[in-house]
Amino acid sequence: MSEHEPCFIGVDLGTSGCKTALISLSGKVLGWEFQAVPLQVLPNGGAEQDPRDWWNAFLLTAKRLIAKNLVDVADIQAVCCSTQGEGTVAVDRDGNALMNCILWMDMRGASHLKKITGGFPEVAGYDAAKLARWINLTGGAPSLTGKDPSAHMLFIRDVHPEVYELTYKFLNVLDYMNLCLTGRFVATPDSILTSWVTDNRDSAHVKYSPALLKNCGIDADKFPEIVPSDSVIGELKPEIAATLGLKSGVKVVAGAIDTTSAAIGSGAVEDYAAHLCIGTSSWIATHVPFKKTDLISSLASVPCAIPGKFLMIIMQTTAGGNLTFLRDKILYHKDELMREEHVPDVYRVLDRIAERTPAGSHGVIYTPWIFGERSPVEDSNVRASIFNLSLENSREDVIRAFLEGVAFNTRWMVGPAEKFLGRKIEALNIVGGGGKSPVWCQIFADVLNIPIRQVENPIEVNACGAAFIAAEALGLLSFADIPSRVEIENTYTPNPTNRAIYDKIYGEFVTYYQQTKEIYKRLNS
Repeated sequence: MSEHEPCFIGVDLGTSGCKTALISLSGKVLGWEFQAVPLQVLPNGGAEQDPRDWWNAFLLTAKRLIAKNLVDVADIQAVCCSTQGEGTVAVDRDGNALMNCILWMDMRGASHLKKITGGFPEVAGYDAAKLARWINLTGGAPSLTGKDPSAHMLFIRDVHPEVYELTYKFLNVLDYMNLCLTGRFVATPDSILTSWVTDNRDSAHVKYSPALLKNCGIDADKFPEIVPSDSVIGELKPEIAATLGLKSGVKVVAGAIDTTSAAIGSGAVEDYAAHLCIGTSSWIATHVPFKKTDLISSLASVPCAIPGKFLMIIMQTTAGGNLTFLRDKILYHKDELMREEHVPDVYRVLDRIAERTPAGSHGVIYTPWIFGERSPVEDSNVRASIFNLSLENSREDVIRAFLEGVAFNTRWMVGPAEKFLGRKIEALNIVGGGGKSPVWCQIFADVLNIPIRQVENPIEVNACGAAFIAAEALGLLSFADIPSRVEIENTYTPNPTNRAIYDKIYGEFVTYYQQTKEIYKRLNS
């Protein structure tokens, strides 16, 4: 890093917590700090977090990071956030959160959503005319699972009318953080997307649609102003700059939600260059020059951080979250059988066990639908399972089967994605926490039959994406410059020895869903 190179604070606020990183213009991660944030899982499909926990986690991590004196504070030119998407925060005129944030996993609004999606004749559960209008204007439609802000807001309106009355604006997670940083109530094209009230046909000029606002069931004045992801929305509040030890005048750039910023930070910014993110959830995404929708596979290209471009995204509801479940609820569950005083950092141990276990996990198959599924089938009733166990199997087989199960579901998504793109995916830049695992990278390469390119510092990719967006907003680089600033640590090519094994199991994986989906519906609807 050259002396006094411009630097940026990239904030990665995910479901598990807040990571704040210091990143140079050349793309080097100079340091980072992390603080966990509690998650509240509630009955009937509820999932919430306290927005104050996000903000306190940011302040704590940013103060620790800046106190390290990694660079002259005068070189820190901007703050930019990347956050979990599809959360809903109701705030009053003073910017105070009126209740917990309803998260992207929350399904309690599904029944309330039917009031705006239903009608006759119906197509796939939607009023046909409304569905056509949504797809034409937005590129998609509200998820019938209730996991979108479109449903969250209706849930608040109907179940918490006192909160609805006091609500000045409904904000996404990104919008809330930007409000705290600057005092402005704004949204970005990607943060407002799943409110399903915008005209996205020109991704460089996303605007509200009067027709969609009229149909959404929410007062139009409760939606915030829309600004581009790469716009400077103001300066860091003086009192916050002073608290953090920053100089006055630090810019705040609007930023993006996690899928959008990961697409930037992964280095896959050229048209049809793809990345695979394995975090709590997972997705495959690639920038494309067109707006398009595949409703059957829950697949669309939508506005992103690059003006005039669209981002094709196909998402798996829970990926790395399955390993968290395995660690916390099975291997190290805190009950009377738990002897360890502290749960160890178990993921490296899981890697070692999985690596010595043969491909195919001695026949054990795991389905990673632990909180329903979005793609390539949208099914809120489906659940995870471990099947084909025998007395000859061991815990080692179950551990590898968890990794393979996420990969099988990812392969299931690749087919619709390639059909959508009209071409094969030639390689995937892997990012997120799962991208740190060499054995998982190889499993993905083998199951997908696609080379996997392991991005250096894969868990910092969202923060890097935010930093690159900030640098572009300040005119210090162009989006086309970004691939040269992203290092590839390793490339994993498909192992021919494992291809036949995985092809057979994959076929059974898909068949298992088809033959059990009605059972899940009876059990969980």
